[in-house]
This record gives sequence, structure tokens and C-alpha cells, in this order.
Amino acid sequence: MPLLRNSPGPAAVPLAGAPLALTPWALERPSAAMLGVALLRVALGTMFLAHSVLLKLLTYGLAGTASFFVGVGLPGWLAYLTFYAEAIGGLMLVLGIASRYVALALSPFLLGAWLVVHLGNGWVFTATGGGWEYPAYLFVLCIAQALLGDGAFALKPLRLPARSA
Repeated sequence: MPLLRNSPGPAAVPLAGAPLALTPWALERPSAAMLGVALLRVALGTMFLAHSVLLKLLTYGLAGTASFFVGVGLPGWLAYLTFYAEAIGGLMLVLGIASRYVALALSPFLLGAWLVVHLGNGWVFTATGGGWEYPAYLFVLCIAQALLGDGAFALKPLRLPARSA
């Protein structure tokens, strides 16, 4: 029979009538910290989905996005790679699938946006061409997500190997 962990402490009580297929996150009440990490993960994933699907695909189109990339000195094919990385990575973050690796994989795209596209435009993102603070902030959020992990309610949480004492 599945067990429901009481908070705090390792003691557990039976969860009457619960199916045996419950995942560990469904059996334990997540801490405030784990909920905060999950909030970061879902917000970051939603931002990547919006930036890829709403901006690159539906607003500018992929061909228009590729033209923009060429206009700032980047290869056009990188626009397509960026779109797919942001869309798939954003969905994986929202769902909580290997969030550490996804956040790390998306970080170079943000570094490129920050250093290649926006750095010369100044600090404020409302400046012509968009300033550099928003991609810099998103880069820091990706690094934080990679350090913090999946958080609560991750569909497929990534468990790092335990360190030996």
C-alpha cells in the first residue's frame, strides 16, 4: 500500500485506497522551496514557449525570423534551430522533463541574444532593438534552474547520482 509521508520527519502513514502507481511527488507534500522551484520552471518554460511560438512563429514567421538573424550577422539556419530549441525546451520545462539539462541547453541561445543581438542597444529592453537586461536575466534564471533542479510536480524529474560521503 502506498505511504503518505508526514511533514516533517520520515514517519509515514498508509494512504487508504490510493492506487499503487502514484509517483513520489504525489505521495509527499512539497515544501515551499520545491514549489518555488516549480514556479520558476513553469514560468521559464512558458516564456520560452511564448517567445518561440508567439513571437518567432506567429508574429514574424520563421522566414522573417531567419531574415532578422541574417540582419544582425547570424546565419539564417540558426533561427530555425533557435525556434525548435525554445519551443521543445519550453514545453519540457513546463512539464518538468530533465529541467536541469534543458535549462543548460537553452543558456547558449540566451548568451547569443544577450551578447550578439542586444548588448550594443543599451540596458533598457524598451530601447531601439531591445536592451540587454532581459536576455541577461533569462540567462541567470536558466542557470538558477539548472542548479535548483526540477522542483515539485515534475513529470520526469532528473535525479542526480548521490555523492558518497
